[in-house]
Amino acid sequence: MPVIAVLALDGVPGHQLTGPGVSFGTAVQCHPHVAYEVRYCAGPGFRTTGGPAPFGLDTPWGLEGLEDADTVLLPGHDGFRAEPPPGVADALRAAAGRGSRIGAIGTGTFTLAATGLLDGRRAATGRRYAAELAGRHPRIEVDPEGAVTDSAPFHSAAGVLGGVDLCLRLITLDHGDPVAIETERQIFLQLHDPAGRAASTDQTGAGRTVCRGVSRLGPTIRWMEAHLDHPLTLEDIADHAGLTVRGLTRCFRAETGLPPLQHLLRARIQLAQRLLERGDEPVERIAARTGLGTPANLRHHFQHHTGTSPRTYRTAFRSLVSTLTWADGLPTDAPASRGTGR
Repeated sequence: MPVIAVLALDGVPGHQLTGPGVSFGTAVQCHPHVAYEVRYCAGPGFRTTGGPAPFGLDTPWGLEGLEDADTVLLPGHDGFRAEPPPGVADALRAAAGRGSRIGAIGTGTFTLAATGLLDGRRAATGRRYAAELAGRHPRIEVDPEGAVTDSAPFHSAAGVLGGVDLCLRLITLDHGDPVAIETERQIFLQLHDPAGRAASTDQTGAGRTVCRGVSRLGPTIRWMEAHLDHPLTLEDIADHAGLTVRGLTRCFRAETGLPPLQHLLRARIQLAQRLLERGDEPVERIAARTGLGTPANLRHHFQHHTGTSPRTYRTAFRSLVSTLTWADGLPTDAPASRGTGR
């Protein structure tokens, strides 16, 4: 199982410490073939996270927790302009020497830069610190926008959303776009539900979330998802799977928790959500692309499965993204509050 070691140095912003756990944990929860161990490691001198609501960290791991990690994540922290705490630079160099990936979040890039590992490479930090990073480390090509920057095996990004964007990039590299996209959607739906109810890929019974994988039905599931705009029937799906309709229904219930046509409907709603999140297509076009036919049919099923209308969902999702990413877009001369976007 891949090990993600998150190195906590004193004054780390709390959201940058929890962001990796949320990201990789959500990927694991919703994709049974995905496996990660997120390991929190307290660096030398660690006392507490940054404000405005500092908290401690009880973990058995120190720098030795990095020794067998496949990926090391370095969030921001207080004192990032100073030399790294004793042993940190050597531990990071040793991890790089073993072939581990290293990701820096926010001002954690300053600490990684202090090791010399980023010399001659591209890197990113929070926008308000980009010019300072470039001035202190002229051999680094700094992305002024703080976008996720890959310079394998090193990855860096602004600290907005606790480094979730960086974690999603690593998930993409490990498991592809579909897993990362669904993980991102689930994270945002956990943060904000416009209908005031728990959102999920689907709900059955008393709000039980269905987020399972498939095994024998994998090829048929992928075929269905590639033909959502077609009027698929039970017989069509059974023929593709090489099963009788009864056998197909039995397998679907065993492996996904849903009958075939309910699983198909769930996939169509998921596609509608992605199209609403990432484009400006009208509802009429989305209804056709998802195989739901008419705007009225799309609205009916969308409301049933998500608790809100397509228009409200699109507005709420984009408003949430805008609100959560605004802080890191402050001008460089704006005052930086402790623990935000560091």
